[in-house]
Parts: sequence; C-alpha cells; structure tokens
Amino acid sequence: MGLDKILAISGKPGLYELTAQTRGGFVAKSLLDEKKIAVNMRHNVSILSEIAIYTYTEEIPLGEVFQKIKEKENGEEAISHKASKKELEDYFSEVLPDYDEDRVYTSDMKKIFQWYNILINNGFTDFTAEEEKVESPENKKDEEE
Repeated sequence: MGLDKILAISGKPGLYELTAQTRGGFVAKSLLDEKKIAVNMRHNVSILSEIAIYTYTEEIPLGEVFQKIKEKENGEEAISHKASKKELEDYFSEVLPDYDEDRVYTSDMKKIFQWYNILINNGFTDFTAEEEKVESPENKKDEEE
C-alpha cells in the first residue's frame, strides 16, 4: 500500500485507506478505528502522495518528509502533534532545515507529525514514491534502446 491509497478527508479526524470505488465516490477505512465510511464528491479529499511541503528552493513531496522523519527516529514515532509550537518548529527544522517559514504553518506541522505517527502505528513504513522504486530489468532495457 502506497501513499497514493492514503487519504485525508476534510472534517474527519485521522487518515483513511481507500478500499473500494462506488458510482458516487468511494469507500474508505479509518486508520484510527478501522470503521468504513462512504465518501462522495462533496467531501474535500487529499491524497497524501499529492501533498508537498514548501521549501525556499522547491516543493518536497510529503513522502520524502515522512522518510526524513523515519530516518531521524529510526522507524519509531515522531514528536507528538500536541507538543508546543516551539518544539514542533525546532523538530521540523531538524527534519527539513530549509522549509519556507512563511508558508508552512504550525498547523501543517501538527498534521504532518500526527499523520506520520498514525502511519507508523499502522505498520506503514514505505514512504518512497512509486517512481523512485527500483526499476525492473525490462524497463531499463526499453530505455537503453
């Protein structure tokens, strides 16, 4: 399961896993309590693989930020999203030193740390994007021709 199957739904706590598509939307399972909900087109849904964090030079995909947190914490939980503003900002600047302080708010940091901890607690440890994974020999052969 990649980040392209993990959703944040506006107005709903936590994260959700996309489980099935329906005519009017899809079914998602909460990673917090495993309850399934029907999500229609009226809901504001964000797919984690499409979220990026502003830095002064570029936008860093959320998966890369999660990977940096994982490396810092050796695969364990990160700081609590309920920590003080100063603690969150200090920790975030260790993970992503050149983040854009004018465009990345403390509320964003809270979400990132909360989401990371939810994913780690659910056994999710692969934050690399699908394109970054090792290519099969057939793909390399096609590129060489």
